[in-house]
Amino acid sequence: MRIRAATAVPAASAVTAVLLLAAPQSQAATGQGRPVRCAEKALTMRAKAAAGDPAVVRVSVTSSGARTCLVDRVPTVTFGNLDGAALPTPAGGTGGYRLTPGRTAYADVGTIGDPADPEARRVHTVTVAASAAHGGRSFTADRLGTGKQVLVWEPVTTWWQPTAAAADRAIGLS
Repeated sequence: MRIRAATAVPAASAVTAVLLLAAPQSQAATGQGRPVRCAEKALTMRAKAAAGDPAVVRVSVTSSGARTCLVDRVPTVTFGNLDGAALPTPAGGTGGYRLTPGRTAYADVGTIGDPADPEARRVHTVTVAASAAHGGRSFTADRLGTGKQVLVWEPVTTWWQPTAAAADRAIGLS
């Protein structure tokens, strides 16, 4: 904990000031009641190919933490050893998404528009992270249900959604 200089405060605010001084820096900086970034160890990532469409991978993140926290507005999805990540759709995916304890958020990832595209890349793993600062979890093509590899070309990902159906609508599956 970092030491902060105390200043004179009215008696009614003294308790709040003491709590802020004693709070870990991440909590003091965000203020009371505002969620902090989710710790990666308090999140469970899952991923599976959408039924009937191996070009769409449904990902989810579930919070097992005790308090509401924030993940990035869109998941960070990378493919094998290829450079870059899936682009958010719609664009402008900066900001946070609030996860309450025990809740799950969903996103769909379109790995390729046309599986017959001759420029498609082939990878054996997809890594999904709830925040860009996290290492994420890697899933093999076999575990995803896409066969021995995942076809990739100009991948996109939806923002986190409260339901799998909402993620499907956001990517155009329903």
